[in-house]
Amino acid sequence: MKKEDKKSWINIPPWIIIGAVVILAPIFFYIAVEGINKQKEYTERLLLERGTALIRSFEAGTRTGLLGMRWDGAQIQKLVTETAQQPDVDYLLVTDQNGKILAHSDPSKVGQVYWVQLDTEKIYGSNTPDWRQFEGEDSEKVFEVYGKTSPLPGQLTAFVRTDSPHELLRLRISSQEGEDLSRPIVFVGLDMGPLESARKADARNTIILALILLLIGFAGIISLFLAHGYRTARASLSIIKAFSDTLVENLPMGILAIGTDGKITSFNQAAETLLKYSTQEAVGKEAESVLPESLRTIVDELDSGDEILSRAIDCARSDGKIVPLEVTATILRGDEGDSLGDVLLFRDLTEIRKLRREVERSQRLASLGRLAAGIAHEIRNPLSSIKGFATYFRQRYNDVPEDQETAEIMVQEVDRLNRVIGELLEFARPMDMQLRKTAIRDLIQSSLKMVEAQAREKNIEIKTTIAPEIDTVLLDPDRMNQIFLNLYLNAIQAMDEGGVLTADLSRDGVKKIKIVISDTGKGIARKDLGKVFDPYYTTKPSGTGLGLAIVHRIVEAHQGEIKVESKEGKGTTVTIVLPA
Repeated sequence: MKKEDKKSWINIPPWIIIGAVVILAPIFFYIAVEGINKQKEYTERLLLERGTALIRSFEAGTRTGLLGMRWDGAQIQKLVTETAQQPDVDYLLVTDQNGKILAHSDPSKVGQVYWVQLDTEKIYGSNTPDWRQFEGEDSEKVFEVYGKTSPLPGQLTAFVRTDSPHELLRLRISSQEGEDLSRPIVFVGLDMGPLESARKADARNTIILALILLLIGFAGIISLFLAHGYRTARASLSIIKAFSDTLVENLPMGILAIGTDGKITSFNQAAETLLKYSTQEAVGKEAESVLPESLRTIVDELDSGDEILSRAIDCARSDGKIVPLEVTATILRGDEGDSLGDVLLFRDLTEIRKLRREVERSQRLASLGRLAAGIAHEIRNPLSSIKGFATYFRQRYNDVPEDQETAEIMVQEVDRLNRVIGELLEFARPMDMQLRKTAIRDLIQSSLKMVEAQAREKNIEIKTTIAPEIDTVLLDPDRMNQIFLNLYLNAIQAMDEGGVLTADLSRDGVKKIKIVISDTGKGIARKDLGKVFDPYYTTKPSGTGLGLAIVHRIVEAHQGEIKVESKEGKGTTVTIVLPA
């Protein structure tokens, strides 16, 4: 790295500073305004609560007096005057719905009309006091809380102060004069001076705090650019170090990295599973001594000049098993373009190939099914005629043994063709499932009893292992019985003299059951194993090749899976997994 590159991050361009201010200033301006607004809301709520408390206090006093002491206007006027003497209360007054003052903390204003207009219907329709803010007569801000209160007596006597300081004029206010004293409104004027001063002080403090935060944020952005420069200065570190251990270990693909010295530097869990090597056995060892030959070939090609290689291979693992892999290999290069080593990414293609084969098989079966349905209907009619003629000739030439035998063979062959066509139609026809709760244990036991005689004739022993906790399963018992009989008969036919037929039932996880049917017969050749479910594929001289194809369809209709494993000379195992 050049010297000017190392120092470039220290000299921060002016546009960065301006940009930081442009970004941060609106943010902290918003914070300051929000804080001031919250202080204002708090002040208003505090004043409203205080005014509400005074109104409720006045209401409680009038209610007590009216019920127990037969109050008149003098007592109410006195209550208003004393209530208004509390700190921060400018005035307190009571009006009727027309705004006429019935009681006032200033007795000289009793009988006058309150000059501020209000929506009285809105006041009477609300159960909670409301508030407003305006400038009073001396141009000072007044926070006024108002609301309806308890009804006053129908006839009040108020005392109004005259010009003489010691004389009070008795004023009688009666509901007969047009005032509705049953719907009084109380107004409380509160002094905002102390709270306004406190709010201004809080606002000033909020602005100062916002400015401090602005400076801190600005300093933070500058620090981020400084930290970015520091990270840039360390960009020459190895790219393999950039791989996070967690990321590499949890990727679903196998990853291994090879350094320039030819030794393995990284080996994740997926690579362990696929290649059957532990990380301790692989990391730090020569790649030539660890990797299978197919992977070594890709590494050699990569080192010979190719930048990226991607291909599918059959990889022979250390345990002797061949696994299909999709491998992508590339050369890691540093900032200067120099090689830091090789990286290989690979994944198992077993399931993908299996799915591809299933799709191809499904497409073949769909085409074959449509073809079979048409052919079966076309063949059955001529077969009926042939069988009819054969039966006729068999009866007509009853005295000619050769002709009778020929006719008998014709009848048998027609019957055999009819059975084949019946199986073909069943295979081509959409699978109709009659699902119901079935005791799977009883179903397996009863199906085994149906083949006991045939097994006994060939000295075949029948063994069963059934998990007791499995009770009923939702399935089609007739179709499942068809599966069991087909597999049992195949197993018996595969054992010439003696052997063991085994049927096991167990749980496969929480929501599945597993049925395993195995024999000790001659097994299936490896080249034939992938075709056992194909229709009309059979190794039996008298077989139709539709039995296992129909079994596969029934299992699929139950949303299950079927798998066949076999070794020549050792027997065959069929595993069926069904939802429980």
